[in-house]
Amino acid sequence: MSAALNGKQVAFLLTDGYEDSELTSPWEAVTGAGATARLVSPATQDVTGKNGHVQPVDVAVAEASSDDYHALVLPGGVVNADDLRMDETSVAFAKAFFAQGKPVGVICHGAWILIEADVVRGREVTSYPSLKTDLRNAGASWVDEEVVVDQGLVSSRTPDDLPAFNAKLVEEIGEGEHEGQHA
Repeated sequence: MSAALNGKQVAFLLTDGYEDSELTSPWEAVTGAGATARLVSPATQDVTGKNGHVQPVDVAVAEASSDDYHALVLPGGVVNADDLRMDETSVAFAKAFFAQGKPVGVICHGAWILIEADVVRGREVTSYPSLKTDLRNAGASWVDEEVVVDQGLVSSRTPDDLPAFNAKLVEEIGEGEHEGQHA
């Protein structure tokens, strides 16, 4: 186990319908690097991925504070991302990480919550290709690359990109707060 992220707390914000590997793979990457991962959700019990992975909720988003975490990860999955962007508390929780300059990792459809939080304007990002127009309409510069890093914001397209996403996510969390990361 690497000690690169020892003492770091990483929040994973999601609800039912998430893309299983987009939770489990980054979770393993950050905990393998020494961080403590916590599942934050509008749900209060367990959450179930679209392929059946079940994981217990550690903290209800209504009780969570970005002050308690060093970074945020937003897994994708259409149902998960759509539900989160409709939940004002989840949107506010995500936006707070940007206001504090903290690293945020987002993959696939997870970018929907960032659009709702109005934090992508002027940023270079990638996502699942069907979000390209949504992100551009929100002021982002969308590119088709496996991983994009823009001042602490790490984004990727699909589960195929997880190895590159995980490596950059661990790197950005290790670097800590970024001046260019803002709400």
